[in-house]
Parts: sequence; structure tokens; C-alpha cells
Amino acid sequence: MSPDLRPCEDGDGRPFDAGRAGDVPHGYAERECLLTGTAAAYHEDPAEPGGIGVRARAPYVTRILVRTPEQPERFNGTVVVEWFNVSGFIDAGVEWLYTHSELVRGGYAWVGVSAQCAGVTGSALPPDGPAPGGLKAADPARYGTLRHPGDDYSYDIFSQAGRAAAELFPGARLLAAGVSLSAYRLTTYINHVDPLAQVYDGFLTHSRIGAASLLVLPDPPVMDPRPMPFRGDPRVPVLALLTETDVVTLDYLAARQPDGPRLRVWEVAGAAHVDTYVDVAAGHDMSRVEPARLATALAPRRRAAGAELGHTVNAAPQHHYVANAAVHRLARWVRDGTPPPHAPRLDVLPGPPPALRRDELGNALGGVRTPWMDVPTAVLTGISPDDGLIERLFGETVPFDAATLARLHPGGAADYLAAFGAATDAAVAEGFLLAADSAEIKALAAAAYPPAEIPAAASGTTP
Repeated sequence: MSPDLRPCEDGDGRPFDAGRAGDVPHGYAERECLLTGTAAAYHEDPAEPGGIGVRARAPYVTRILVRTPEQPERFNGTVVVEWFNVSGFIDAGVEWLYTHSELVRGGYAWVGVSAQCAGVTGSALPPDGPAPGGLKAADPARYGTLRHPGDDYSYDIFSQAGRAAAELFPGARLLAAGVSLSAYRLTTYINHVDPLAQVYDGFLTHSRIGAASLLVLPDPPVMDPRPMPFRGDPRVPVLALLTETDVVTLDYLAARQPDGPRLRVWEVAGAAHVDTYVDVAAGHDMSRVEPARLATALAPRRRAAGAELGHTVNAAPQHHYVANAAVHRLARWVRDGTPPPHAPRLDVLPGPPPALRRDELGNALGGVRTPWMDVPTAVLTGISPDDGLIERLFGETVPFDAATLARLHPGGAADYLAAFGAATDAAVAEGFLLAADSAEIKALAAAAYPPAEIPAAASGTTP
């Protein structure tokens, strides 16, 4: 049975997305819909497709958030359907943050799905009494009618949201996407639910860990630490985008596997699970920020994602630009069968514990290469010097001193920019950066060289 879809017009507030503080980008429109239906919860059943069977059904009311080009003729025929990240027990469109400049430029539609009870109520299981958080607590007037039976039902809710997106955009290609905790759940969706549901045309799992979510959530909820590779025969194309943090700190390494006919894995050298880009993108239309202002906003500092840290946060722009390329390449793979390029894996020393093999400057070897790594001005890494639960996600930036810069680039800025431009062109030719981003990347490098010293309490994010 198809879910019911109707406009969400209650209350006086705007649609909620913790991942976007600013306005919708120029040329795009936003609307919000309530999604009502009956969802299934699954359990393992080797006799069924995907190895799962239905163990229970329950009614639900959730919402989807839709962003589309204001001019219908600009729609390119591909919809990115994002599983909202609920790491903070509130919905956040993190994939939108990282890639909206490519989505807007390319004319994609985007649909954010409140798939999890944790995002709707602030609890992975339906709470007794008022919701402790989530959408219902953030805006009771707008979201008071939402009803979620628990995260076990999130997989089927995400399938039904995809079917609703297909009704909104008849004939469109649907790309499912999710970052971090959402990628953790999408891995289980790909392995077990997709063979049964067959809703999506491709998957982008961004910053997944080595483990994957359980079909049946324990009470109290806990994460299953066992490593879980992608199934060997995914039904449709899957592109996994990973940072140094994900591979080493979050143990994707334990689930690492070779590419296959419908699997590509990109491990990005110098990138962290969280970096300075997310702060800037949360408040601004990144498709319209000038490179000089962007360079200032992305500069190394000790604050990101609302956290003040004791070390300098990763300030590697390549995470964003390679994510743009990942969306573009996956969309093309689904559209005409042209697969993304194979990428070398990060060079890892086995340990224990595992560690990245580094060059003489301290930067990682192997992985997806970008000009920030091949023509560096700093050590950029996803491995944090602080092992705190949150702090370990931010990586680190250690700018080179003047003597090192002079040794690497004896001709000064002209020498640096010539080498950086050549490395950019090489990454574009390899398919890991987009030609459409090339001019901005080179202008950003020009604006950021030589790198400024880091103030003791540097934390500004306004471009």
C-alpha cells in the first residue's frame, strides 16, 4: 500500500533541518510534506529475499522535506533522497551540506526523509509521555501530529519515502544517500532491505563505519560492533565515500573490501569525518560564496560543528569537492551505465592499532589524491590527537612553517599555484574532482596562500 502524502502546513515556523541554518539556495524552492502509512519491521529470515522477513507492522506519520529547482525545466531527472542524520537526536541533512553546490548547479531534486524515531522524538524507541527531543519537541505546533513506532521501522519508512518521491517526480532516477549514522543504517538497507524493496536506483554511503545497524534494535539500544562489508552482489550501483577518520578511527578498515561490478569505494586522503566546511555550509549558499571569502571561512581553527576543541580542526576542502564528484559520478553511473573510476586505497600499516602510512611531511599515502595533498601547505589528516568520543571525529590541520613552505615552493606563490593547478587538472582527469569546480578550487588556493597563522581562539565561520 502506498503511503499518503500531504502538505505540512501546521504552525508558523519554517521546515526544520539542523544541517541548514541559512536560506534555501538561490533558484531553489522548499516544501514539506507529511508522510502517513503503515510500516514493516524486519527480522532475519534466510528463506526470504535479502535474508529478512516481516515480523511486525505499525502505523506512522513522519515528514519529508523537498527541495527542487524553481524552474521545472532545470530539473535534471535525478532525485537525491537523503536519510536524515540523527546523531544529535534531531534531523540534519549532512549530505545536502557537503554537496548542495553540485546539486544546485546540476539541477537535482533533493528529498530529506525523517526516517528514524530518534529524529522525530529524540528517542530511538517511542517515548512514554512527551517527546524528549527531536522534531516534536523543537516545533510542537508544526510536528505535534508526527507518530513514529521506533527505529526498527525506519528501513521500510525509507522505502515508502522513496516511493513517495517517485510519485512526486515520475520517471526520475532515485539516489539514496546518507552520512555517518545514516550510512550505518543504509549499509543494512543495501544488504538486506533493498533486494526486497527495490525502490532506489543507486546508493551513496558517505562516512560509514565498519559496523552496520541491526534489524532488531535491542532494549536498551546498543550498536553491534561486528564489521559488516557490503553484500557481494548489490542490486544497483553503490558508491562508498570515506575519510581517513572513517577508515582508521571508526574501523571501516575491518569491513574493507575490493570494488565490484556495482561497488566503488573512495577513501579520501587528508579528509576527516567532520571539518570546517560543515560550519560554513550550514549557514550559507555555497554555490554563491566568492573564493576569497570562502578561503577565510575555511581557514584552520579550533572550532567546528559547535564544538570548541583543544586542537586545530581539519580544514581540508577536498572532502566537499570529492563529495560533489561522488554525487555526479554516481548519477551518471545510474543514468547511462558509466561507472566511477576505481580509487587506490589509503596505505595502512596493519598495527595493532592500524595507522596510516605517511610521507616525509606527515601526510597520508594512497587514497583519492587531490591538490591539497599532492601540493600541500599543511599536514591534513582525519586522525585526531584527541581520542574523545566527539573530538576524534574532527581530524587535525598542522600548517607548515615558513621554512618548509620556502623549501617546497622556492618560487613563492607562482611556483605553488602552478603546481597546484597541475594537480587539480590531474584529479579532474582522473574523475575525483569535477571540471565545474576547477576554477573555484584554483581561486581558493590562490586566496589561501600563504596560509595565515592560526589565532589562539580562531573560531569565525562567516564568509
